[in-house]
Amino acid sequence: MPITHEPVLRKEVITGLNLKKGGVYVDGTFGRGGYTKAILEKPLTKVFGIDQDPIAIDFGIELSKKYQGRLIMLKGCFGDMASLITKQSIGNIDGVTLDLGISTPQIDDPVRGFSFRFDGPLDMRMSNQGFTAAEFINNAAEEEIANVIYQFGEEKYSRKIARGIMKARELKPIVSTGELVKIIHANVKWPRNGNNPATKTFMALRIKVNNELEALDKGLIAAERILAPRGRLAVVSFHSLEDKRVKRFLYKNSGKNIGVSRHLPQNPEPNIAPSFSLITKHVIKPEVLEVEKNPRSRSARLRVAERTTAPVVLL
Repeated sequence: MPITHEPVLRKEVITGLNLKKGGVYVDGTFGRGGYTKAILEKPLTKVFGIDQDPIAIDFGIELSKKYQGRLIMLKGCFGDMASLITKQSIGNIDGVTLDLGISTPQIDDPVRGFSFRFDGPLDMRMSNQGFTAAEFINNAAEEEIANVIYQFGEEKYSRKIARGIMKARELKPIVSTGELVKIIHANVKWPRNGNNPATKTFMALRIKVNNELEALDKGLIAAERILAPRGRLAVVSFHSLEDKRVKRFLYKNSGKNIGVSRHLPQNPEPNIAPSFSLITKHVIKPEVLEVEKNPRSRSARLRVAERTTAPVVLL
């Protein structure tokens, strides 16, 4: 499989990180190293690349030969970033970047089971460990399946899809992406926008299998702990569930409130000093030319914040 992946909002992420000569950075979702390679263009910088995907780790180890000790690969989930970095005994970090979701090589590999465009094993595991998507939908109760599809995929037809899965698995186990797509198409009409009806269900199952939202919450807290004062955090998300979590975390830890009247005090706990200051007060979206070049970038959203000198805010 050819290794091609152009990270979205590359220029904006690098600008947001405010790179400094000799700085130490963490690429918490290494993938194929798109952001890492851009960071390493800055003289004397060092990057710790974290990924739970064994293929990404192998790719990073091979890439590291080019940078003579400036790229160190760490296998694991970015949610465990604090413990992974602490073990390296390197002190505080000058910047952390997170590119949430899945990479193009993962999507385009039928064996991984992430995409409804190919017929392959219904796997969806990023780490190749734990239960697969097939194991979940073949063993979970109908209500749990429906709730996962509704909560993580924001799919209004979740209960119809769950019922369809239950009927299908009574005949035989559902083991391939193609089988699941047929079930979804039999229960959900194509929307007017032309998006495949399987889109939301596949996203929901991927999030469930990889425990992505919990990892995001842990990863944000970990970044707060390891960043040096004036260190930057740049997070790219691809759907509302992720972006809302990032926004809520950064607003809370910068002393701001979401959904509170502007006439009220912004910080309801004045004795707690903000651990972040917002660099981007509004979300950054890809430019038209980037979306035309890479349609998958159209839903990308970037938020950037800078670590203050205040202690960690306990959530």
